[in-house]
Amino acid sequence: MIYEAKNIRNVALFGHQGSGKTSLVESLYSAVNKTEKGAIEKGNTISDYQKEEKKRLSSISTSVVPLFYNDYKINLLDVPGNDDFVGEEIAVTHSIKGAILMIDASSGIQVGTIKAFKLLRRRGIPFLIYVNKMDKGFPNYEEILDQINKTFGKMCIPFTLPLGHADSFDGFINCVELKGRKYNGKECVDDVIYEDKKPKVFELYNRICEAVALTDDKLLDKFFSGEALTNKEIHEGLRKGVLNAEIYPIIFGSALNNIGINTLITMLINYLPAPNDLKPYVGLDDSGKEVSRKTESSEPFSAYVFKTLIDQYLGQINFVKVDSGVLTAGQEVYVPNINKTVKIASLNTICGNNLTAVDSVQAGDICAITKTPDLETSFTLCDKDNHIKYKEISFPTAVFYKALVTSDKKDDDKLSSALSKVIKEDKTIEVKRNTETKQLLLGGLSETHINFVLSKIKSTYGIDVKTEEPKVCYRETITKEATGNGRYIKQSGGSGFYGVVEMKFEPSDKIEFAEEIFGGAVPKNYFPSIEKGFYEALNEGLLAGFPVINCKATLLDGKYHPVDSNELAFKMASILAFKDAYMKANPTILEPILTVNIYIDNKYLGDVMNDLNSRRGRIQNIVDKENETTMIEVLLPEAETLDYVTKLKVLTQGSGYFNRAFNSYEEVPHQLRDKVIKENSLLNNK
Repeated sequence: MIYEAKNIRNVALFGHQGSGKTSLVESLYSAVNKTEKGAIEKGNTISDYQKEEKKRLSSISTSVVPLFYNDYKINLLDVPGNDDFVGEEIAVTHSIKGAILMIDASSGIQVGTIKAFKLLRRRGIPFLIYVNKMDKGFPNYEEILDQINKTFGKMCIPFTLPLGHADSFDGFINCVELKGRKYNGKECVDDVIYEDKKPKVFELYNRICEAVALTDDKLLDKFFSGEALTNKEIHEGLRKGVLNAEIYPIIFGSALNNIGINTLITMLINYLPAPNDLKPYVGLDDSGKEVSRKTESSEPFSAYVFKTLIDQYLGQINFVKVDSGVLTAGQEVYVPNINKTVKIASLNTICGNNLTAVDSVQAGDICAITKTPDLETSFTLCDKDNHIKYKEISFPTAVFYKALVTSDKKDDDKLSSALSKVIKEDKTIEVKRNTETKQLLLGGLSETHINFVLSKIKSTYGIDVKTEEPKVCYRETITKEATGNGRYIKQSGGSGFYGVVEMKFEPSDKIEFAEEIFGGAVPKNYFPSIEKGFYEALNEGLLAGFPVINCKATLLDGKYHPVDSNELAFKMASILAFKDAYMKANPTILEPILTVNIYIDNKYLGDVMNDLNSRRGRIQNIVDKENETTMIEVLLPEAETLDYVTKLKVLTQGSGYFNRAFNSYEEVPHQLRDKVIKENSLLNNK
């Protein structure tokens, strides 16, 4: 069946790990299809189908599960709640216009819930709040509601009133429809509103009407004049308020007992935006001019890759949201990110790990493309004759690194191939080969993130990898001018080697070579060899064996032999001159300094600042962000950041995070220099 954009809802489920997102997807799917629900503990859920997900009993990858309900298609996107997979959350928000924010009633509002709320608000995505696990001891409704309003604001309005009997959650009253729903042990059935509940129900009903009235001046006048709003006005006002992010409806329920499920499905359709609601998608054409696309099938084709998955049997799978036009199997599309035209070899709809081949996908819908390895997450696809490029996703940078060592050298090539696939799946992962330390580094968002990647590599590709601590790439430099002599003279009969130079070395803001020689003491044709020797000598300083930077060499004088002089002799003489002058030039150790941007809740500012001071941090800027968040820009020595991700989580109770980028090299403090030289001299001599 072909679904127009107005009849599609793309809805992502966000929330703290363990809040019940996967269980809710199972309940929604079961309710619509009248099938038996899967259970996380049994490893038979539709959305958590990967081997690692079954092992961990939690989601690690976004999955898509469609619901077909009353001529509507609802694409549910089950998003991991673990911080290590925040890249999944960020990517999904570029392709959906509606969401469900999950709250675990038995645990209250957790760190992951707050982070998800801030992300959805920042991206301007309307959402409903589903308070799950109300069956866990029947938590205090008023207490939970008060916590939600204090944390997220008064725009969070309960649409349902939970009901309980004998300390159990039995059902709820829909305060918009003014209907009761009672759980009979198998399903929710219509029930009456008891007299003792009516005052609270009408209190919430009036609160809803007031929120609706605030969305329109005419309705506001009508409300304050005491005139009742019609059901149509209430529904239209609620939809407008939700779409404008002025109202966040709250539903109380239990995914385990299917309470609130049918009401939730109806609300997803009635209140959350269709793909063609809200603003059109905006990108750039070939000239850099801003262009837009409405989510309509009549528009030129454009789409966005929001996820890439590598399957052992199917190969690379790209999850794509069609933003405009129609995508057909076999179609040639332009990919501006790589300036290349590719053919869509295989087009599929998605339901968990099941792909079904289709001929076409309409604007607003989600699909999977296989057998097209050129595609990657955050790539744009567009019509060959109507180019547009959407903004690429900005993912968090890797902040925690481990050096990788294979148990068997034969696995090195296999590891390289496995890591290239991991990087395609997770854009927060970084892999780099440090030529100085000879280490292969794997970077991620935390130690648990790295451990997960290595566990997946072992279970999927059969490669056992051990880890080591990464080495900091220090540098050496000189701090004053010094002169050195280099003599490379070897004669053993016949042609020998003869090269003599006098060179001056001095501090500079870059590496450079010059000559001030007069009278032909050294022929000009040997200057390149002398320069080459200087650059080669810079590869290894004499303090701890680190590369030398910020040094200028000037050739002052020298001698040559008409028979024995050659290029090698003068190159070696240059190296010897450098070594002769080096210790006289008062060398020192430089350490890499990073620009670190730290994002924390305001209440943790003092603790974080004190810790940064202890790490030799230099604060550059402090910026107040929305939702009581602060960004601290600080210059921090790389050696002080190796364990910082763990420390920051402790200081901020898991809510803080940071990005990092190289800034410069600066001299190591005198009191630390000897320690750095001693530790790294031992490493470099191994």
